[in-house]
Amino acid sequence: MYYQNIFKEGKIGNLSLKNRVVMSPMGTNLAGPAGEVTDQLVAYYEERAKGGTGLIIVEFTCVDYEYGKGFVRQLRLDDDCYIPGIHRIADTIHKYGTKVFVQIHHAGRQSSSALINGKQIVAPSNVVSTAIGEEPRELTTVEVKELVGKFVKTAERCKQAGIDGVEVHGAHGYLINQFLSPQTNLRTDEYGGSFENRMRFLEEIIDGIREKCGEDYPVTVRLSVDEFVEGGIDLELGKQISQYLETLGVDGLHISCGTYESMDRIIESPLFEQGWRVYMAEEIKKVVNIPVITVGSIREPRFVEDILSEGRADFVAIGRGLIADPEWVNKTMEGRDVEIRKCINCLHCIHSAMGGSHILCSINARAGRELEFKEQQQLPANKNCHVVIVGGGPGGMEAARNLSLKGYHVTLFEKENKLGGQLHLVTDPNYREKMMWHIDYLSNEMKRLNIDVRLNNEATVEGITALNPYAVILATGGRPKLPQVNGNDLAHVYTYEDIKLRDIMFSNNKVTVIGSGMICHGTNRRLAEAGNDVTFVEIPTKASKRIGSDTRLRLLEKLKQVNVNIITDHKLEEILSDRVIIQDLGSGNQVEIESEYVIVAMGIEAYNPLEGALMEQMKNVFVLGDAAGFSSLGDATRDGFEKAYFLESMVTEALQTV
Repeated sequence: MYYQNIFKEGKIGNLSLKNRVVMSPMGTNLAGPAGEVTDQLVAYYEERAKGGTGLIIVEFTCVDYEYGKGFVRQLRLDDDCYIPGIHRIADTIHKYGTKVFVQIHHAGRQSSSALINGKQIVAPSNVVSTAIGEEPRELTTVEVKELVGKFVKTAERCKQAGIDGVEVHGAHGYLINQFLSPQTNLRTDEYGGSFENRMRFLEEIIDGIREKCGEDYPVTVRLSVDEFVEGGIDLELGKQISQYLETLGVDGLHISCGTYESMDRIIESPLFEQGWRVYMAEEIKKVVNIPVITVGSIREPRFVEDILSEGRADFVAIGRGLIADPEWVNKTMEGRDVEIRKCINCLHCIHSAMGGSHILCSINARAGRELEFKEQQQLPANKNCHVVIVGGGPGGMEAARNLSLKGYHVTLFEKENKLGGQLHLVTDPNYREKMMWHIDYLSNEMKRLNIDVRLNNEATVEGITALNPYAVILATGGRPKLPQVNGNDLAHVYTYEDIKLRDIMFSNNKVTVIGSGMICHGTNRRLAEAGNDVTFVEIPTKASKRIGSDTRLRLLEKLKQVNVNIITDHKLEEILSDRVIIQDLGSGNQVEIESEYVIVAMGIEAYNPLEGALMEQMKNVFVLGDAAGFSSLGDATRDGFEKAYFLESMVTEALQTV
C-alpha cells in the first residue's frame, strides 16, 4: 500500500469509514421526472461504490419540492413514497463496504419560477441574486419554522431508508447559506439580525434531527466559509460559524465556498490549480476538533496523501474525479496510479447536466450511462480480428483502448512523433497540465494493453489494406477552419496550428488574432508574450460556446494582463495586406485594424483524406471524432468508445450493404 493515510480507517461521529476518500454530492439529472430514484441513478452510484470510495454523499436531495427545487430532475425525499428508492441506493452502496450519506437541500432564492411551476421563489429576505435575476418573496416566520420541520422529516426518512447519516447543505448560496450570510439575511425577526439569530434556522434543523434521529446518527454540514461576495461570509466569519456548529454537536464539516454569484469558485474551470480550496479547510481545522472534509479539484493520490499526512484535513472529497474514474480509490490502493483517468476540469459534466441532458463526462463515456454499457461485449470465440486505427488523438486512442479490452488486435498509425493530437494545442499552464494528464493516461493505456502504435507513420491505403484488417477506423482529426472572407489566403495569414504546432513566431509586430475558444486565448497570450502588439477580435465559434461565462471573463482578464487589445461584438469583413476590416454588430460601422500578421483561430473542419479510396476496396471503414465533423473532446471520446463497443454490429451492417 503506497498511501497509508488515504487508507487509514476514519470516523465521522460513531460511524467508521474504510478510507479517507469521500465522494462529493453532485447533481446528476439522473432522477426520474418526479424526482424519484431510477435504475440508472442506482447504477451510477454503484459504480463509484464498487470503485472503493469510503463514503458517498448522494447528490442534493430536495426537502420541499414545491419551493425548494434546484434542478430539473432533482432527487427528492419530501414524502414517504420516495423512501424505497433511497433504500435501494443505500443497499446497493453497502454491498461494497462503502457508507452513504444523503445531502438534504432547499434552493431558496437560487431556484427559479420556471423550476417551481411559475411560483415566486422564496428566501430569508427579498434580496435578488444577480445570477438568477428574480426577486424572491421573504418567508414568514411561520414558514421558516415549517421548513425546519421539512429538513428534519427528510433526515428521518434518510434513517428509515438505511442511509448512514445526513449532510445538511449550508453552502453554495442555497437557503441555509442565505440565512447564515449577512448579505442575504436582512430579517428583523428571531431568524435575522445578530449572529445567533442568523444561525437559528440551521441550529433548529440540527437540534430537530438530533431529537428525531438520535444523538448517534451522524450529521455533517457543508459550508461556504467564504462566499467571495461583497458583504457576505468571509473566512473569519466562516470560522465563527464552524466553531458554533461544533458546540451544537455537529459530527463533521464539509468545507467549500462560493454562491451562484461566484460560481467559478464552486465548480472550477481548468484555470484553477489542483487543491486551491484546501487552505480554507486547513484554517477551519485549526479552530474545531471535529472532522473536516476538504474539496477542490483534487485529482492525484500523492496530493491527497500529502493533505492528510500534513493534517490539513481529515477527509478528502473527490467529486468530478470520481465521475471521470469511478475506480480512483481501487487503482490508488493497488498502486496503479498511472491507470487513473484524472478529471481535467473541462466542465463538460456541468454543461451537460445544466443543458437538459443528464451528467456526462468528456473523458469517460460510460458516466451516467452505466446501464447502457454494462461491460465489454465479447467477440465470438472463433474470431481473431485485426483493427486498424488511423490517428492517435483522444478519439483514436479511446477506440484502440476499448477494442483491445474486447480482444481485438489493434494497430494505430500516427503521422506525428507523439500521441495526443490537438490536446497538445492547449498552452495555459494550469489547463495544459490537466490535458497532459489525459494524454499520459491514454498513452499509458496503449503500452499497458500492448497496442501496436506506429508513430511517425502516415497511413496510406496500400499500407492499411496490406494488413487485411477486419475493420478500419479513421480518426484523422480536423484542420483549422478559415473565415469565408476576401483575403483569407494571403501570405501573412496564419492559423493557430502554425503558432502552436509549427513554432512559427513573430516579435515586435502588429498582429490581429481572430476567433475564440480556449486555444484562441492561448494563441493570443503566446503572441503577446513574444513582444507583439496584439489585437484580439473575438468572433463566436463552436469552441467558445463550450466555455462558461465566468471562465471566459477570467481568460479575457489574463489577456489584459499581457496588454492584448480586446474587441468584442464585431464581425470580420475582409483581410487586406496591411489591415483587417471588421464591422460593429450594433452600429454597423466599419473599423480598420492595422496588421502585419493575421492569425485565425476559429475552430476546425473535418480532415478525412482516406475514406473515399478505402471504401473502394472495403466496406468496413468508419470515421470518428473531428474527422466525422465533431469538434470537442467529449464528442471524440464518446464516438471512439461507442464505435469500439458496437463494432461487430456496425461491420455486419456495412457488409450487408455490399
